[in-house]
Amino acid sequence: MAGLNRVVLVGRMVRDPELKRTNSGTSVTSFTIAVDNLTKAGNEKSASFIPCTCWNKTAENVAKYCSKGTLVGVDGRLNQRSYEDKSGQKRSVVEVIAESVQFLERRTNEESESQPEESTAKSTVAHEGIDSSDDDLPF
Repeated sequence: MAGLNRVVLVGRMVRDPELKRTNSGTSVTSFTIAVDNLTKAGNEKSASFIPCTCWNKTAENVAKYCSKGTLVGVDGRLNQRSYEDKSGQKRSVVEVIAESVQFLERRTNEESESQPEESTAKSTVAHEGIDSSDDDLPF
């Protein structure tokens, strides 16, 4: 039986995303989101910091339209990989490979001037299930 590997998170970007290109020219963006943790007492705040990676057009859109503090929804899969660092130490990384990243906040007027028109944004950015014009959203 095949296992299920699905991750859905909502959080804020901890720093500006980094767009890079592989040797073959494929776009890849890495970013970290802070996700609130639930606590039993309810009065202590804590967060988990989750590293995420996305590829191709999703990577380009995240790098172009997101920055530190942006609220995003990430849908993807959990991935573990190992590598050797510069000093020869073996390292292990657990990250989310984001298949879609949804922008969950409206942009301010200043920011929206550089954003494409809504119809273009919907064709290049994952917005499935989110009506960004809906004022009834809980955030």
